Amino acid sequence: MVKTVVVGVDLDKGGVSAFHEDGAKSEEGSPRPSQSRSQSKGFEGQESSAERRPQPQKKKKIWTSPTFRQPKTLRLRRQPKYPRKSAPRRNKLDHYAIIKFPLTTESAMKKIEDNNTLVFIVDVKANKHQIKQAVKKLYDIDVTKVNTLIRPDGEKKAYVRLAPDYDALDVANKIGII
Repeated sequence: MVKTVVVGVDLDKGGVSAFHEDGAKSEEGSPRPSQSRSQSKGFEGQESSAERRPQPQKKKKIWTSPTFRQPKTLRLRRQPKYPRKSAPRRNKLDHYAIIKFPLTTESAMKKIEDNNTLVFIVDVKANKHQIKQAVKKLYDIDVTKVNTLIRPDGEKKAYVRLAPDYDALDVANKIGII
């Protein structure tokens, strides 16, 4: 059933007021005459809260590349139930494995006498730093520099130049080369 509202002039108040068909005066702000004041307040409160906080609109992502790249997601570290290796690997290239033996050829003896240099055959995988550390630890001598070369038979030869305060001839006697 549709109710009609007649707008009339209320001279006592000096303004316009709304009257319903049945003659009852309507409250200002209520949408229907049968609605109570508490119901209308709740309706207004919902409306005003919606006006205060509008729902944020999600922006559409703009794709700038024609290829899809899978996003990086959380990747957890492995939590193994048991270790895959029973013991840590032993370092096979220790000081004793790096230096195999000293050379005692005539040219090596000439290097000892003239250049204060000892000549060793070393492991092929050893580098100059490792050779220097091995000589320092095994023979308690300071090394100035190390030159290396690979011989035609596949062995690595190291020319170990000693510090000026060490005499290669004395060190060679101590080692047992001479």
